[in-house]
Amino acid sequence: MKNMKNMKNMKTGQPQTIKRIIQALACSLLLLLATSLTACSSKQESSYARAKQSKQITWGVRPDTKLFGLTNIKTGKIEGFEIDLATAITKQILGPKSKAVFRPITEKTRITLLHNGSLDAVISTMTITKERMKVIDFSDVYFNANESMIVKKSSKIRSIADLNKKGVVVIAIKGTDVANQVAKLASKASVKQFDDYGSAFNALKAGQGDVMIDDNGILAGLIADTPEFTLTKASLAEEPYGIGVEKGQTEMRQAINQALKQLRANGKYDQLVKKWFGKVSGFDVKHAESQKVKIQ
Repeated sequence: MKNMKNMKNMKTGQPQTIKRIIQALACSLLLLLATSLTACSSKQESSYARAKQSKQITWGVRPDTKLFGLTNIKTGKIEGFEIDLATAITKQILGPKSKAVFRPITEKTRITLLHNGSLDAVISTMTITKERMKVIDFSDVYFNANESMIVKKSSKIRSIADLNKKGVVVIAIKGTDVANQVAKLASKASVKQFDDYGSAFNALKAGQGDVMIDDNGILAGLIADTPEFTLTKASLAEEPYGIGVEKGQTEMRQAINQALKQLRANGKYDQLVKKWFGKVSGFDVKHAESQKVKIQ
């Protein structure tokens, strides 16, 4: 009977013992996970420190955006306002012998490349929005654009109200907010989206759409050598551009902001804006340089 009682006690104690083991293992796993996350966080490489050591900053830029960044067929180099500004910022931060390295990106790849460490910063006509601020950090505004429209001069479309008709096709770039804007302001129109500006503008010229909507600075570049198109005065929204850096790269963001402030103060910034946009008919340079904007 005594042996039977001992066996009964062992059976009764087994579940409690197993439960304690499971609890201990769970606590150990949680502690290990917390330690690992802390280690990963503390080991996040500083893009600013890397730039100071290498004397170069790697920038993500658009190679297909005339006036901002466009590949020169003859030289193979990307040229434009953002290229010149990024170069000036790099030298302001790292000195005159430093180097700005440019890597082509698209609307869809720019944030991903920031996340995986392939880029130190992105300067690519990227509007500062509250949604984007959840996933990356931004510099101060370096260019205040307006979301506007280009149409053929023979077109009757001149305002947002003119878009709100069945059969009207709006051309836009994938990754922008144009589709959402059109859905709110001109729900009867349809939107056809393309991967890049060249394809989008060619589609407009071929009659695949009635109007193209994007930021006025970009649109001005597209029609600079195409006199049959015009930039309308219609404005859907302000689009303040900021330089994107990975979350947590505070030193790099602060260094970029300080460089921008210095370039504005010494006149270099104004010089670059006028160099690329000063001759564009109807373009408001002062508005583009303004920092008094509301983040949407």
